[in-house]
Amino acid sequence: MISQKLLEENGVVLEIVPDVSVVVPVHDEVESLPLLLAAISSTLGASELSYEIICVDDGSKDGSGDFLKEQAKIRPDLKAVILRRNYGQTAAMSAGFNYATGRAIVTLDADLQNDPADIPMLLAKLEEGYDLVSGWRQNRQDGAINRLLPSKIANWLIRRTTSVYIHDYGCSLKAYRAELVADMHLYGELHRFLPALAYIEGARITEVPVRHHARRFGRSKYGIWRTFRVLMDLLTILFMKKFLTRPMHVFGILGLISMVSGSGIGIYLTFIKLFLNESIGDRPLLILAVLLLVTGVQLFCFGLLTELLMRTYHESQGRPIYRVREVVAKNVK
Repeated sequence: MISQKLLEENGVVLEIVPDVSVVVPVHDEVESLPLLLAAISSTLGASELSYEIICVDDGSKDGSGDFLKEQAKIRPDLKAVILRRNYGQTAAMSAGFNYATGRAIVTLDADLQNDPADIPMLLAKLEEGYDLVSGWRQNRQDGAINRLLPSKIANWLIRRTTSVYIHDYGCSLKAYRAELVADMHLYGELHRFLPALAYIEGARITEVPVRHHARRFGRSKYGIWRTFRVLMDLLTILFMKKFLTRPMHVFGILGLISMVSGSGIGIYLTFIKLFLNESIGDRPLLILAVLLLVTGVQLFCFGLLTELLMRTYHESQGRPIYRVREVVAKNVK
């Protein structure tokens, strides 16, 4: 079991850190919220784990925010975080992470398609030594065209690109160690790539089959158009995975190839001009040589600039380029 942690000062307990923080991004789910909160409380209340529920209202217009504020005033296990407007699921999830205080963090959707009864199973798997446990919706209760098809395409692309082979990147039901979440920073719409981001941080990742229910209220906010956003975000993840701490390796190599190619073409044109006395002014190769040389210099300079930016990023935030799992020594407590 995840042990409860007490924050103490001079022997006085200042705060009890819960075993589990359940983070729920919410957007127009007022009908689902009463049932969801009851299901989470019933599941975790029956266990020996202490817990907190953090619901982040992402600019709802159906009264979800008002309902959460009312419930947070009377429920000690609920914390309502109300965002000023709709920022998207990534921002809502990031806000939930920032306000979570538990030793482990569980995320799930607010639409009741994820089953809170699966939370103890994910936490038990987490205790086997994993840093992230992802849910796998083997029997999805969604439409074939607007949900299942884009999901299959996105999952296949992400697996092939990131080399993190889990079946269901889109499942929001996941369990994380708090220290892993502290190392991950979310931007854009990177919430669907959390396992890939965790892999970059050196996390141990696994997945377990979870239940999935048909939507009972409202309509889905997802569709096939999101596949194109996945493609754009995927390029970001690919770069972060391979070149986050060494951008010069990509821009410098590309710049060097471009400069060498341009120089080779230039030498060839110089040879036929000086030794064969042929005109080169109207040859497309001359323009290509100049273009390659200029592009090569720009890429090389861009690589140097990104190296400086990466150094500034890591040094200004005190973020080392490595992650320590544990330190074992006789005199280390």
